[in-house]
Amino acid sequence: MEKKTVTTNRRAFHDYAILETFEAGMMLAGYEVKSLRNGDANLTDGMVRFWRDEAFLEGVHIAPYAQQSTHIIDYDPRRRRKLLMHRQQIVRLATRVREKGLTVVPLELYFSPRGIAKVSIGLAKGKKTVDKRESLKKRDIEKETRREMGARR
Repeated sequence: MEKKTVTTNRRAFHDYAILETFEAGMMLAGYEVKSLRNGDANLTDGMVRFWRDEAFLEGVHIAPYAQQSTHIIDYDPRRRRKLLMHRQQIVRLATRVREKGLTVVPLELYFSPRGIAKVSIGLAKGKKTVDKRESLKKRDIEKETRREMGARR
């Protein structure tokens, strides 16, 4: 069995250079899990914040579950969600963010083969405009060479 991807943060790969990736569980309510199974999530504005040796996922939009019988009046789709990681990983990430000016962004939201909702987060460094242009150019060249190789066959 493979993991079932709910959503990916394509903008993170465009705006940041990903140095290292980690896997983390999330503390979710039951209706949020059902909403994720429907694919109603958006990682674009998400980020990870650290507070008292804990990591929190902020700005990730998980839409309310449509078929929910009891509607929660004050449901915030962008609420803070606690990440479940080893304390050593959290401390290591928090110190690197504090010291080197890096950031931690969510990359992918998925269900593990056992059916558990997970988020892949990445330690990232912001790209400059020149770097973005360079990576776009490199991607276009790779695409062109793949096209040429396919045409020759």
